[in-house]
Amino acid sequence: MIKGRGAQKQVKNRFLMHEYVQEHLEAIDEFDGQNPNTKYIPIFPKTIVNKVESPDVGMTYSLNPYQGCEHGCIYCYARNSHEYWGYNAGLDFEKVIMYKESAPQLLEKHLQNPNWQPSTIVLSGNTDCYQPLEQKLEITRKLLAIFLKYKHPVGIITKNVTITRDLDIIGPLADLNLISVYFSLTTLDESVRRKLEPRTASAIRKLKAIETLTQRGVPVNIMIGPIIPGLNDHEIPEIMKAAAKAGARSAGYNMVRLNGAIGQVFEHWVQEAFPDRASKILNQIKAAHGGKLNDSRYSTRMRGEGLMVQSINRLFELSKAKYFQNTEPRPKLRTDLFVKTNKGQMGLF
Repeated sequence: MIKGRGAQKQVKNRFLMHEYVQEHLEAIDEFDGQNPNTKYIPIFPKTIVNKVESPDVGMTYSLNPYQGCEHGCIYCYARNSHEYWGYNAGLDFEKVIMYKESAPQLLEKHLQNPNWQPSTIVLSGNTDCYQPLEQKLEITRKLLAIFLKYKHPVGIITKNVTITRDLDIIGPLADLNLISVYFSLTTLDESVRRKLEPRTASAIRKLKAIETLTQRGVPVNIMIGPIIPGLNDHEIPEIMKAAAKAGARSAGYNMVRLNGAIGQVFEHWVQEAFPDRASKILNQIKAAHGGKLNDSRYSTRMRGEGLMVQSINRLFELSKAKYFQNTEPRPKLRTDLFVKTNKGQMGLF
């Protein structure tokens, strides 16, 4: 396997007539912070806040400072979006990273629009806003400063412990009930994590980050996403137990769905990573989606159907009742504090 990468091959971009054929894969592609095998490309969008049309993803607006993601999670639904940029959902997705340095300025312009009505904007609706490049560019940090300036609600979805770097901004947002954090915690097994999502932090470090955020008063929820039957479904109770102990307020999950080119990427990966149980994993995924690797129907595509899915859901609900029984859901993020002035909250003085 290619060390440090999730995808183990390039795949054809459905929008392109021609494709590259790779005859020799890198023997080692370890991330060292300045990896010459990863390309970083600046892009210059005209707007930055996206209206989310899908009715089953739990958000209305999203903001993505990065396209592509060096975490390399093999299951990532965002892989398909890389095809729109002329790349592919395989290795390109984690080796060609595009970034939007103008994102903070565009966000401020958006919030200053007199027609804008405050509504939670979620960072990382597509790719992780705290992926490795953020350590250098600090685009997400600058975005959070804008949210605090205007006292505007924001959500964060991440699996990277770099988020704790920004506690000096996230803490004050939490004090005003203007932020919620969703931490992705997929497995406690490091041998699985290194293959499944190779450039994310270890489970121990993720749990420590959850604890650090919680101790500062930041509401943290976990998402066991995705559940891959035959690989990590048996870990549900232990993941929830560990997350609750670290201070997480609630937990959710979604079933793996391998839409578009991701199915091809995943099938090749699972044969390389877990040859002894690849057939079992693939067959159980298909059993959860009507005999296919993917079901695109809203409301069922991320939950799955069938007896096995019912069993997984029952295990989740029992674990939730056991480990999250004393937690209280945090009130809805506030929108009444929003300062509608081109000077942000300083315009009040």
